[in-house]
Amino acid sequence: MFTPQNILVPTDFSENSGKVFQSAVDIAKKFGSSIYLLHVVNLVQQCAADYCIDMTAVERIENESAQKSKEALQKMVDKFPESKGLEIIIDVKKGHPYEEILKEQQAKKIDLIVMGPHSKKGIIEHFLGSVADKVSHRVKCPVLIVRE
Repeated sequence: MFTPQNILVPTDFSENSGKVFQSAVDIAKKFGSSIYLLHVVNLVQQCAADYCIDMTAVERIENESAQKSKEALQKMVDKFPESKGLEIIIDVKKGHPYEEILKEQQAKKIDLIVMGPHSKKGIIEHFLGSVADKVSHRVKCPVLIVRE
């Protein structure tokens, strides 16, 4: 029987995020698993066409975004009293979401990823694929996609 020990829950703070986290909490309670709650802050593009933002400003924006994301992750955990007693590790990374999720899976020896569809509605994302699609095709562990 599959008994996950380390569950990764990447979140984009979408409407479905609470349902995804609740699913991970239910699994973790059943098996005594640890939960790694992750948000990935997209990198700020320093230059666009002929205009560039000072690198100091870019770093400040990214750091502020990372700090606000950590606070939002903690608020998410606090909304679920049934998560008390579970080991929940909160983390924020900077980069491309699917790449950072794959790195976390390897680094933390994650044996189950619980995530939402993470799909954007734009035409570019339609052709490039959602984060969940990229992760599920490249990761070396089971992925549970929790839909709305």
